[in-house]
Amino acid sequence: MRRDTQHVLLVLLGGALLRIAADDTYLRYVRPSHRWLLLTAGTVIVVLAIVGLVRDRAGAPSHEHGAAERHVPWLLLAPVLVIALVAPPALGADAVGRAGARNAVVAEDDVFGPLPPGDPAELSVAEFVQRAVWDTTGSLDGREVLLTGFAVRRGAATELARLTIACCAADARPNRVRLVGDVGAPAPDTWLHVQGVLQAGSATAATGHVPTLTVTETTVVPAPSDPYEY
Repeated sequence: MRRDTQHVLLVLLGGALLRIAADDTYLRYVRPSHRWLLLTAGTVIVVLAIVGLVRDRAGAPSHEHGAAERHVPWLLLAPVLVIALVAPPALGADAVGRAGARNAVVAEDDVFGPLPPGDPAELSVAEFVQRAVWDTTGSLDGREVLLTGFAVRRGAATELARLTIACCAADARPNRVRLVGDVGAPAPDTWLHVQGVLQAGSATAATGHVPTLTVTETTVVPAPSDPYEY
């Protein structure tokens, strides 16, 4: 592969990073705080590639590579094509189904702060699950809550799920809530606002630490620009 072709591939790769960081597309893959890393990496790659092109055009000496080495740079084209042509969506119901039937909760302090003000109290799915499993003060008992997530079908049952990431989509872990009552039959990956009350004692080891929410109201909503929780 010619050196100028290698530089062009680097420009395309850096441009792809800048492209997904320019809007909310990058939120399908990484945390919001990583945007500046993508912008920095994309800018550095593009600048280095342009500097290389200019130096080669000015007659700087080049180095010959073996046949195998000449083909390796073409691998840089793979992520560019994926971003430009495929635009993979955020993880959803399929990822939750592959993760198994249990919530991967971690041990927390059994004392939580007060619930957010308002009725219903708006919580993340992750916080609702953590409180349902570990909170011994009963802060959720009888309290109407509002959760936002996507529908997951497990047999005849409907669940509400949201994926939590620490760094990027590769380390995503699901938090799931079993829905009963006024649920309807939403298709998988349908985004919902769900209002209801926790069934006390439902988030046990026997249920896979999956709490049950008695639903009083369900509203279909558009998918958020940021699909993950943190």
